[in-house]
This record gives sequence, structure tokens and C-alpha cells, in this order.
Amino acid sequence: MHGPSDLHPLAPAGEAHAPAGAAALVDGVRRIAVLRANALGDYLMAVPALEALKRAYPGARLTLLGRAWHAEFLTGRPGPVDDVVALPPISGVSTPEIGRPVPDGLCEELRERGFDLAVQIHGGGRFSNPFVRRLGARVTAGMRAPGAESLDRWVPYTDYHHETLRFLQVAALVGAVGNGLEPRVEVTADDRAELARALGHPPPGLVAVHPGASDPRRRWPVERFAEVADRCGRPVVVTGTRAEQDLVMGVVAAMRRPAIPVVGALGIGGLAALYEGCDLLIANDTGPRHLAAAVGTPTVAVYWCGNLINAGPLSRTAHRPLVSWTTACPRCGAGGVEPRAERCPHDESWVRDVSVDMVREQAEDLLSGTRGDGR
Repeated sequence: MHGPSDLHPLAPAGEAHAPAGAAALVDGVRRIAVLRANALGDYLMAVPALEALKRAYPGARLTLLGRAWHAEFLTGRPGPVDDVVALPPISGVSTPEIGRPVPDGLCEELRERGFDLAVQIHGGGRFSNPFVRRLGARVTAGMRAPGAESLDRWVPYTDYHHETLRFLQVAALVGAVGNGLEPRVEVTADDRAELARALGHPPPGLVAVHPGASDPRRRWPVERFAEVADRCGRPVVVTGTRAEQDLVMGVVAAMRRPAIPVVGALGIGGLAALYEGCDLLIANDTGPRHLAAAVGTPTVAVYWCGNLINAGPLSRTAHRPLVSWTTACPRCGAGGVEPRAERCPHDESWVRDVSVDMVREQAEDLLSGTRGDGR
């Protein structure tokens, strides 16, 4: 239930011709390029691999080939990324749109940076591997689905493999070994100042609800979010983008208790600061869930079974996924577990079989370990 071609986490499996375990470090690496040009949750799942690369090559400059939002969010932020190149829309590389070729001169401009190592943690490689090879790095490494161009070092791109673990395997191809599975993001003073300008000082003991998801099939019904939020007995903030305003206001309207709607009022940094001050986030499978977890906030989230394998939390102490086992479209019966199958046109929720009581139970368990005053 994600995107097509190289951006699809359920791309076809590849035949294996990859080294087992961690391979040798590449000598003389001063500049590293990493391609990961998609959305918030996609980036956060790659952070452990980026940190592994930075530890393995501490003197090298790590450049993320990403999108404009990466540059806005990561510039000046502590972490493994030293700088960001915001790529223009390129089919299968930085956008799922077709008909967007690599602009003239872009690869030549990137080659002038003198990358020693170029790493593809973006997808199966149909579009991304040729792009990475054009960067002119001494060594390339990444993933490869059947029919995709090979890189110097590669692992097969297989179905139903957690993204974080997949990316750590790529990092190991060039001698970089991770020491953690869950990503962390540092909240800065600028993030907290943005939150204060937009919302003042949110109340202690806050619970956040995020009812949106880019794929409508991943959305739990708004009235169920409202019921769980009411039953938490805490102050509640409901977050969403401007495109998700109807979902946010739907939760607020369905609640019996007052809630604070936050629609498009915060950038990613400000949202990180908001979630940092919350005792819990209740959400769908979406980027903000990853963001809340990365700043240390417990989460309860509703997942479709296939997406849980690829993108769910890897620990359960502070993060509780509730799993829908629906495997076919509720309207037409089209199957959803075969990655190569054509998507049916219907947008009904595939996660309605997760009950309010299932989510409430996990929320109450996590909240029982907090004081209700934000500590």
C-alpha cells in the first residue's frame, strides 16, 4: 500500500549475488552520497543505516540525495547527514510520476562533488541504480530487483522485508554495522520555538491523535480515533496536514471532550517538538508515527499486515502496533498480498477489523506508566 516502481517497498525479489555479513570498508572515502528521496517515514526508517555509515566513515561528508523537505528539516540538525541535495522530480528516483527524465547536466554537476562512495537505499533499482552509477563514485552499493542494473556491491530486493533491516544490510556491504534498530531524531531549540509561536505551551499529559495516511486504505475510521481519545481521559491534540483537515476535524467533531486541532500549522521540526511533549501518539501507519517514536514518544498505531512487516516498529516496549489481517478489498474482493498485483480502484479502509477496545487497551497500558503531567 505504498508507491510504484523504485518507490515501492514490495518490489519483486532478486536473485542473490551479495556478500554475506559485513564486507570490507572502502579505502580513502571522503565523500559519500546516499539516495533516499521520498517521504518522512521512509527517511526515518533509513536513519539507523545512515548512522552506521557515519560511524564507519567518521571523517567522510555524507550527502543525502533527497527532496526539498529533507533540506528544510535536516539543515543544521544534529545527525548523520552533513548536507542535502534536493533533487528535482525524476521518475522512480524522486517522484512516482512518469515522464520525468533526469535533467540535463544534473549528474555532471553531482559528479563534480567527487563522491567516493554512492549508496542506494531507495528501492529495487530499476530507475535508481542507473542514476547512482551516473554519479561516478569509485564504489556503488545498494539493492537490486530482477532486471535492475547491478551496482558494485548489492543485496537482493525481496518482498516483505522490513525497510530498516534492508537498509542496514546495504550499509554492511561497505563495512558499516549498525548498533541500533530504532531511529532517533534530536529536537532542537528552533523546533521548540516554532511550536511555542504556533501553539504556545501545550498542556501537560497530552495525547496526540493523527488520523491521516497517504493511502486511504491505511486509515482507521475517524469515529474510532475519537472514541479512543475520549476514553484516554487526557487533553488531546489532533494533528494533520492541510490535505487532512477533514479527517482532523472529523475526529474533533466526533469527540465528547474538547480537543485541539493542529492542521498544517507546524513544519516537521515543530511537529517533532509537539510530539516530544506528548505522553502518547495514537495514529495510522504514517510518517508522523515514525517521527513521534524517533523523539521518544510512545505510540499505538493501526497497521495493515503487509505494511507492518515492511514498516512497523521493531520494538514493543513503547510502541504497540495493532494488526489488521484483511487480505482483500472489502468492496470487490481483489487480493492485496501479492506485491505485483494491480491495485483495484477502491479506497475503502482495509484496517476496520481493528477494534476500539484493541487500541484502547494498548493506549491505557502505555499511559499507565506516565504521571499525566508530561513526566
